[in-house]
Amino acid sequence: MIDKKAVIAGLTCLDVTPDLSIMTGVSLQQMIQPGRPVRTGGTRFSPGGAVAHTGLALHRLGVPVQLIGKIGADRVGKMLQDLLRAEAPHLAEDLVIDLTLPTGVSVTIKVPGSDPSSLYSPGANDTFYASDLSRPLLEDADLFHFGGASLMRSIYRGEGAELVSILQRARRAGLTTSLDFTLPDPARPAWNADWPAILANTLPFVDLFTAGFAELTFLLDRESFHRTFADPNLNLSDTITPDRVEALGEAILRYGVKGLLVSLDGRGMYLRTAPGARWQKGGRGLDGLDDGWHDRHLWAPADPEQAHGTPGADDLSGAAFIASILRGTSPETALKLASVAHADSPSNITWDSLQARVASGWVASPQDLSPHGWVWNPAQSVWEK
Repeated sequence: MIDKKAVIAGLTCLDVTPDLSIMTGVSLQQMIQPGRPVRTGGTRFSPGGAVAHTGLALHRLGVPVQLIGKIGADRVGKMLQDLLRAEAPHLAEDLVIDLTLPTGVSVTIKVPGSDPSSLYSPGANDTFYASDLSRPLLEDADLFHFGGASLMRSIYRGEGAELVSILQRARRAGLTTSLDFTLPDPARPAWNADWPAILANTLPFVDLFTAGFAELTFLLDRESFHRTFADPNLNLSDTITPDRVEALGEAILRYGVKGLLVSLDGRGMYLRTAPGARWQKGGRGLDGLDDGWHDRHLWAPADPEQAHGTPGADDLSGAAFIASILRGTSPETALKLASVAHADSPSNITWDSLQARVASGWVASPQDLSPHGWVWNPAQSVWEK
């Protein structure tokens, strides 16, 4: 364990995951047919949402954490609480219970050889407010992370006004603030929300921001995102270039963010940090970081085992990144640990296992970034610029 503490807030639900490992070679469209039962290898129930995925990963990485999410007073909420208590009794203590709405549920469909899809019912997540945050809990912590904003109606509506209130409350308590972003549901109002306005309102209160390449494209270049999204023959990951990634990174840093971590769809992880002056006021979570974190462009290759994303993979990367910062590592170490965490198992992730994976010589670098002005650092096994 380390001395610094983290509060993880936001999307909270029960994950229901049917075992579809026996469906090898079958697409989701082929598997689900009207009137046809689909045999599974069983069903797993686990804590889900950004709060559980990031929070439990941080707990397993040795970071003292408190989880703040909203659930219903129902059997699903009771099951979720019991699952968290089985991990550690205190992890269910700060969940807020809404007596009017059910607990959120996510059904994850993971066909072998493909990325996962989810069916999601938000339930009480849609009524999460700044008033649900305990002031004493915040004042006792060092870093505040919020996840799942795009799937929580109360958070994204009104151009992110509630999220601004949440981040301001954490800032006033002296915490470093961290925010992640996931794509919203195309069938819900969040898809058409004014995300540029939400970014402009919220990111000035964010120290650390994590997202995937697709998410950044959605936020900053909606035309390119929709053009690719609408064409089944196009893949957004094919548009990943160093110049493109750098441009998106610079756009995010202009809002005032100190550190940006980007998952690059099997092409590794990118870290862009702000110049030194901006790091002078960043909350207790950044205490102890040296100037090696200032104004950095780093790109870590993907773990070769990272063939397809696993549910919560980006949350695992974000947790490894946060844990690295709270432990005071170098940015190179933080980035490499985030990269290997993306391919790890949520139930098996530990600080020692991540370090061992990095030390094992996992790096394979098929891409050549040198034509774009990047230099390979063999001592650190990362590209830098």
